Amino acid sequence: MTFYELYKILDERFPTSLRCEWDNDGIMCTSNLENEVKRVLIALDVTMDTVRYAIENGFDTVISHHPLVFRGQKALSPTNYTQEKLIELIKNNVSVMSFHTRLDAANGGVNDALACKLGLEGVQSDPLDPIGRIGWTKEQAELCEFAKQVKRTLNSPFVLCSGEGKVNKVYVVGGDGKDLIDNAIVAGCDTIVTGRASYNTSIDAYDMGINIIEAGHFYTEHPVCAELAGVITSLDKNIYTEVYNSNKIEVI
Repeated sequence: MTFYELYKILDERFPTSLRCEWDNDGIMCTSNLENEVKRVLIALDVTMDTVRYAIENGFDTVISHHPLVFRGQKALSPTNYTQEKLIELIKNNVSVMSFHTRLDAANGGVNDALACKLGLEGVQSDPLDPIGRIGWTKEQAELCEFAKQVKRTLNSPFVLCSGEGKVNKVYVVGGDGKDLIDNAIVAGCDTIVTGRASYNTSIDAYDMGINIIEAGHFYTEHPVCAELAGVITSLDKNIYTEVYNSNKIEVI
């Protein structure tokens, strides 16, 4: 399978129609669209460490969630950190594709992976915004206990928890989900699990009548990497896939 053939398959599975207007994803860089895909590295972010790991371990393709190139580049020089990564990737014949907000919204994407990881049942898309997911816990739980379960399940070093009351109907959105809290309230959810929410939103949780659990941007989105690895393997079992932990944020 060539790089472009793989991209077209994934492009159909995670269509651009699901992509937010402001987003930039798709093919980020390649020296040759016809390069054969043999080793795929999957990461949430294309950090310089991700780039070095891919080069040092003979990967020909990197698939990421967050776009390698988000803003337009006006030049190509190692004095800029994004451009430096592009130069290193092209020099070493490593191609990159990224799937961002369309992977959030797509079936089997970021938020389906998060809902599945948390063991939610009856999961459905938010009727107001297909990026969010709504599901139910197997049984009603205390907020503090459910928050601890989220922490353990996602292997997050911390969770921030605000609100009060029981947890049963849960809204999940990986990453920064503060803009979808109103959707969660409209849907009748008692709890939203996300990566980050603003301070003011968290403080207002009591008044809004919803519990907010923040488990970290990376930790709420990283589960999709294993899902992507499974997709690649199902397409061609001869393609070696590996998930790289690109997290650069530590809790001290």
